Amino acid sequence: MYFFRKKDPNRPDNINLRIMHVINAIAIIMFLAGIIFKLIQVFIFKK
Repeated sequence: MYFFRKKDPNRPDNINLRIMHVINAIAIIMFLAGIIFKLIQVFIFKK
């Protein structure tokens, strides 16, 4: 499986790839925070 591979020492370290992964992680965290906020709004603060 892809997740359990060892890091390839011959592969170059690409700063653009690191930036892309950081932005992707921030986007996923913001998406989950938005969904949690909406669920709290609907179930706890319902009128």
